[in-house]
Amino acid sequence: MHDLVLRAGRIVDPARGHDAVGDIAFSDGRVAEVGTVTTGARDERDVTGMIVTPGIIDLHTHVYWGGTSLGVDPDSYAKPNGITTVVDAGSAGAGNFKGLRKHIIEPAEVRILPFLHIAFPGIFALSRLVNRGESADLTLLDCQACLEVAREHADIVVGIKVRLGRGGSGNSGIAPMEMALEVAEQTGLPLMTHLDYPPPYRPEVMPRLRKGDILTHCFRPFPNSPVAGDGAVQADVLAARERGVIFDIGHGKGSFGFETAMTMLGQGFLPDVISSDVHALSIDGPAFNMLNTMSKFLAMDVPLVEIVRASTINAARAIRLTDRGTFEPGLLGDATVLDIETGTFTFEDVVGKTIEGSQNFVCRGAVLDGRWWH
Repeated sequence: MHDLVLRAGRIVDPARGHDAVGDIAFSDGRVAEVGTVTTGARDERDVTGMIVTPGIIDLHTHVYWGGTSLGVDPDSYAKPNGITTVVDAGSAGAGNFKGLRKHIIEPAEVRILPFLHIAFPGIFALSRLVNRGESADLTLLDCQACLEVAREHADIVVGIKVRLGRGGSGNSGIAPMEMALEVAEQTGLPLMTHLDYPPPYRPEVMPRLRKGDILTHCFRPFPNSPVAGDGAVQADVLAARERGVIFDIGHGKGSFGFETAMTMLGQGFLPDVISSDVHALSIDGPAFNMLNTMSKFLAMDVPLVEIVRASTINAARAIRLTDRGTFEPGLLGDATVLDIETGTFTFEDVVGKTIEGSQNFVCRGAVLDGRWWH
């Protein structure tokens, strides 16, 4: 007997090329069967008419609640949105990482995996009233300290994080990225790079990104936009994709523009990963949450399967995980149950531009570790 069976849902699993109505069973915290499940279960849920996807992974969040000014509570955020894995995008650095692990990651119900910030204090001063770039003072960046903590917590650290630009690094130029890259190379981990207002400028950043590194905020508005003045995708952006750089939305408070997005999509440049960059300043808008961010791509006519791909298997692969993101039997028993509401919905980007959409994702439930979680 299985622990849980979801009955008669539309199972959308892009990693396996699967999109069909069927059942999915979970046993011992793992995916057990997909298709027509004849075995009974201790818990059965009828999800007729709903969409069942592998557990949604939000690749860019800030959940060091109480430890940083920008943190949100991970379970309160994840559970109503059906997110089964949240990735903290560098809230903590070497100086406060143990607190993130002990006080947030270990007690949480949702799965949390962190990037480690190259800056010793992490993102320590981002709030409505105070904004101090953690990489503006290079004395706060120490490669050795970062390396030691990355190695000590190698069981959960999925990458190194750096924030570049006027907001994240002040006048430090490209130096914080070079330091973060050095640690990433030593650890064999991907680098997630945030780029906001210059300096530095995009042409300095893009060539340094390696295969498997992640450019977050990839559809940001001008300046440092990936779109040239003539509407073409910048050549260095195309070159980065060609060599395997991963492009992540990271919506947030200031990093997603409809004009950029629709231009990129119009030229066939889909993001590899859709993520919210939810934090204390974006959770009340314009990002709101992962489902709202995904719904914006519905409004821009991105096919459902591509939205699910960018929110599940592509996110898992970006942080080199092979145990989730798809319904392969034997993998982690995580799933998200979604519905698509129809009506008239207004979506807003970070510069105040709005578009109308006729569809909106809503969460009807989730499965975490093979059990109903909602």
